[in-house]
Amino acid sequence: MSRDAVITAEGLGKRYRFVSRTAGTTVSDAARAALARVRERYARSDGKERDWFWALRDVSFEVSAGEVLGIVGPNGAGKSTLLKILSRITDPTEGRAEIRGRTGSLLEVGTGFHPELTGRENVFLNGAILGMKRVEIERKLDEIVEFAGISRFLDMPVKRYSSGMYVRLAFAVAAHLEPEILLVDEVLSVGDQEFQQRCLGRMDEVAHGGRTILFVSHNLAAVSSLCTRAILIQHGNAVEQGAVDRVLERYVASVREDERTSLRTRSDRLGGGSLRFTGLEVVGESGSARTGDEVEVRLEYEAESELRNVMVSIGVNGLLGEPLFLCSTQLTGEHLRAVPRTGTVVCAIPRLSLMPGRYSLNIYAEVNGVLADWVRDAGTFDVVASDFFGTGQLPPSTHGHFLVEHSWSLGGELVAPETRAASSP
Repeated sequence: MSRDAVITAEGLGKRYRFVSRTAGTTVSDAARAALARVRERYARSDGKERDWFWALRDVSFEVSAGEVLGIVGPNGAGKSTLLKILSRITDPTEGRAEIRGRTGSLLEVGTGFHPELTGRENVFLNGAILGMKRVEIERKLDEIVEFAGISRFLDMPVKRYSSGMYVRLAFAVAAHLEPEILLVDEVLSVGDQEFQQRCLGRMDEVAHGGRTILFVSHNLAAVSSLCTRAILIQHGNAVEQGAVDRVLERYVASVREDERTSLRTRSDRLGGGSLRFTGLEVVGESGSARTGDEVEVRLEYEAESELRNVMVSIGVNGLLGEPLFLCSTQLTGEHLRAVPRTGTVVCAIPRLSLMPGRYSLNIYAEVNGVLADWVRDAGTFDVVASDFFGTGQLPPSTHGHFLVEHSWSLGGELVAPETRAASSP
């Protein structure tokens, strides 16, 4: 461990056993289940590697004091497992991890909160766990409550909090009680956009204050702006680490490679599977998606049976994962009340206002309010430049993401379009 390192990981690995159990209904069922558990217990000594899988394997790195390390990778890569090992929530199967300094972690919504205690009591409880004195916590309490925006509910048991309230208070506690090391997982996605921006701003303040942050996120734009170094984890292995730009470039390249994998066979997805997306296509009036065109996003799916009350949404992102806009049946009120077992859900965008470039799509479905399928970076599409304003001018590709309808006037008198076109440089 180098002299200025506050976190050292050497050959970290975490192995889990595949376990499949069903509840026994008879004495013989219970006996067979007990025998299966005995066999599982001795599987390691028998060398049956098929009964185990490695969530993390041979991961090594160091983090210096004051460094902000971004950890990126697809779902199921092992990022959260790594933070749980560093937080001492779980022990590694192999390797070692050493941390020097008081650590605050925000890994899951409400981690470390006691549901029967009030928000105020949980602030003091978490502060005590972090080693803070009562007078220090009292000095920070007003700032924490203001940041979390839960003053009306501070003396209510947190078991009655929504997931958004949970995460706001949890982040406020972790960020304001001055841990020397802050571990943050993707839980910020629970909060709304305004709160996420406040969190990123607070982490930037924490980082500039000389404290150390490990930041797991799918928002590559946030990683790019906040982090000083990054690690890419895939299939449990650290395949790239170093300069943020280089790591993100490799990650984006791997995402494009994943697109060659059929959406039907993608394993890095979340949800119960009552409905699964099997195909994705973005089609414009002329085939390709052009600025100003009507565009359709077509989602092929398969379901276990005919379904009712299905909600589908499509998130459009920049290639660094920055969210641009959301299309959702919930937002438009177009509820899918009777959905056959197979078919295609079509989202029509009347006039595409994206600038020329490449964009990625996240796709999401709920059935009766329960997550059925969620695939990040399910596909990409290219937007081709066209005469959006009808003036003969093509939009540049270097000014943001959107084209916006607008007009100009001089002294209150509208400028005629033909004059504008004739006088344009």
